[in-house]
Amino acid sequence: MKQIKVIVEKPLDGYVAYPLGLKGVVVGEGDTFESALADVESAIRFHIETFGDEVFGSPLYMCDKL
Repeated sequence: MKQIKVIVEKPLDGYVAYPLGLKGVVVGEGDTFESALADVESAIRFHIETFGDEVFGSPLYMCDKL
């Protein structure tokens, strides 16, 4: 498992979350911080299952847990 940094932003209507260091577009959203984080985690898992380890970009963003 790898650790991926995730940015969570608060626009006017809910929250948006996206990971750093992955190739491709992965975004999560939700009414709360927690729901946006859960949504992006699910999207990241799906992205990795679909495209494999090639989605990982720079080693600067790779650690030990996801």
